[in-house]
Amino acid sequence: MKTTPERVILGIDPGTVVMGYGVIRILGSSCELVTAGVLKLDKTDHHLDRLKLIFETVSELIATHHPDECALEEPFFGKNVQSMLKLGRAQGVAMAAALNKQLPVFGYSPRLIKQSITGKGGASKEQVAAMIQRILHFEQSPKYLDATDAVGVALCHYFQTGNPLLDQNRTSKKIVSKSPSGKKSKSDWGAFVRENPGRTT
Repeated sequence: MKTTPERVILGIDPGTVVMGYGVIRILGSSCELVTAGVLKLDKTDHHLDRLKLIFETVSELIATHHPDECALEEPFFGKNVQSMLKLGRAQGVAMAAALNKQLPVFGYSPRLIKQSITGKGGASKEQVAAMIQRILHFEQSPKYLDATDAVGVALCHYFQTGNPLLDQNRTSKKIVSKSPSGKKSKSDWGAFVRENPGRTT
């Protein structure tokens, strides 16, 4: 990681049809959106070709924006085993691309991401997108909710690994999996609102 106060986080919402990505930059107490978008994979029929595109896209994002960390949304467990297998491969390829560039990689469950952003683990994609837009102060939402989901992953990692107003010690450089527990995290969005009411208006 960089020794300067600036911190750049790449968030990824893995998918086999659409992969969302978002990059945020933290400088002191300021957090801004750098870019957000999607990689559409539905025009590529072969699954292995899709995995190749995911690897190349993540590698290109890293080369362009030079993030310090990479955070991914972990696949949720579903009934369709084949879909879960393909989604797991997509996540693994994105993770490998980040590790290949010597980036520390962190994984977060969908529920924890929603909880960190909105205070509610069962929030909808639209509610997450609206709160992200409010937090980062940009006028137009990205076209696809997969993009705002990816920005949410990056913000979740930011909230989970340090005080939103201070650049404190970061989590060590290793793959970390976070899941919600019975107790709320001190760095989730609810705590942020309570501790910093002036930052949410």
